[in-house]
Amino acid sequence: MRSNQTLRIALSQFDSSVGDIPRNTSRVIEQIAHARDVLKADIIVFPELVLTGYPPEDLLSHNGFRVKIDEAVREVCAASTDIGVVVGYPYYATPENIYNAASFFHNGSTLTTYFKQHLPNYGVFDEKRYFLPGSEGVVVEFKGLPIALTICEDVWFSYPVKQAADLGAKLILNANASPYKVDKQLEREKVVLSRVRESGVPIVYVNTVGGQDELVFDGGSMVVNSDAEIVYRAPAFEERLDIVEFDVETGEPLASTSESSQITPLLDHAASIYQAIVLGVRDYVRKNGFSGIVLGLSGGIDSALTLAIAVDALGSENVQAIMMPSRYTSDMSQTDAHQQCEWLGVEYHVIPIEGMFKATLNELSGLFEGLAPDATEENIQARCRGILLMAVSNKTGRMVLTTGNKSEMAVGYATLYGDMAGGFAPIKDCSKTMVYRLAKYRNTLGDAIPERVITRPPSAELAPDQKDSDSLPPYDILDPILKMFIEEDMSVDQITAAGFDRDIVVRVLGMIRRNEYKRRQAPPGVRVSERAFGRDWRYPITSGYK
Repeated sequence: MRSNQTLRIALSQFDSSVGDIPRNTSRVIEQIAHARDVLKADIIVFPELVLTGYPPEDLLSHNGFRVKIDEAVREVCAASTDIGVVVGYPYYATPENIYNAASFFHNGSTLTTYFKQHLPNYGVFDEKRYFLPGSEGVVVEFKGLPIALTICEDVWFSYPVKQAADLGAKLILNANASPYKVDKQLEREKVVLSRVRESGVPIVYVNTVGGQDELVFDGGSMVVNSDAEIVYRAPAFEERLDIVEFDVETGEPLASTSESSQITPLLDHAASIYQAIVLGVRDYVRKNGFSGIVLGLSGGIDSALTLAIAVDALGSENVQAIMMPSRYTSDMSQTDAHQQCEWLGVEYHVIPIEGMFKATLNELSGLFEGLAPDATEENIQARCRGILLMAVSNKTGRMVLTTGNKSEMAVGYATLYGDMAGGFAPIKDCSKTMVYRLAKYRNTLGDAIPERVITRPPSAELAPDQKDSDSLPPYDILDPILKMFIEEDMSVDQITAAGFDRDIVVRVLGMIRRNEYKRRQAPPGVRVSERAFGRDWRYPITSGYK
């Protein structure tokens, strides 16, 4: 028999699909029923904006979207028989005045509704474009326990939590849509522990999970007791519906008596980044309705890592790899590419581009007469490959994955309408040095990337005996410079003072500035760093700043 002195709360680490309100609502109602009837939960807590997915962006302005939200809220409220339901959604005070809201439903009634007070407007967030801030804390007594609601960014500030404590809350439920970046979970936990120490009130932190364009939400839901101890942490990067029990007199979690009392260990950097990218690829492909993926396999490390990610995301049966050798492609590259495809069990084809390359050069010979070969001929090869991959995509319905990394995207070491042609760029936010780390990590899980691919000097193989180092500084020099400029906004003087040659710094930063036009035309890719080329990078293309 259950004790009347305990309250069972189900934490739903939920993967919403942005804009698909009927699907999200149906799944929410299914989880409500499961939590009540199977898990015997008293309350189920869902993430921020779970009914719309996060971030809904300009969909919020469409009248039809608002109508669907109103219908969804009514359906969820009606499903709250014999269970408390905390659910996040946009609340339209008027069509133009929208709040980021969370409501507490029970037995078909709304017990309270809370409006998010702190609206993030930095990095990947632009909530002030869409929402009005709330100002009032809310506390509802449920089965004898005073419970407060907060939403995501609110716990990063002292006042909303203090406000809840001053209103008599003995437990705070915090609904989140907090995207992944390296070490983000450590940051979250530091903040939540600080709020508990300040207020003395336990916090239930429920985060969403899944991929949305370039954002990945990693979950990491947790429960912290009043002693600022984590007593429950959900696994990252997977949907969960777990129960934690609480004392109704004190609001304290009783993790030692709960069947969901696990504290899942944190992943290390390489493992968390790799899993984030895998999840981002899986959700992007599936949520956009593609049948699978196709990519160009070169025998180099970038495409090798991308292939391994694709297989882990979608299964080998949904991945097609195409080797497109030119006159400059080494036998080593072809051998290693074939070996990897055998290891991973993917469909593999070889389509030489020599005929296309020759035909193109022949047609241009009159225009190019008297002009020496240069990067033009290299780019033609990349564009021949892009044509082939896009043709396969059109014919099969598979999405093309591009294989470029952050180091290349930063300095423009990529070809528009060539190797940049595709629908998604999994390693777009991984520096070249991170690519090596991830490749080595993936091989700890099983044979995936031939060792020679990792150890050989990187080369685009678009010219005789070509090496990346012919055009770029060594990656152990280039990548720290890129990080200091892109993620830390450091100047030439500051980077030079950190020990780097000034001429190299000036050259690298000039390459970044000149290639903004390329990045604007690149496909989206998974954000894993402090600052990625995408939502949180908004540099002008036309700029005289040096």
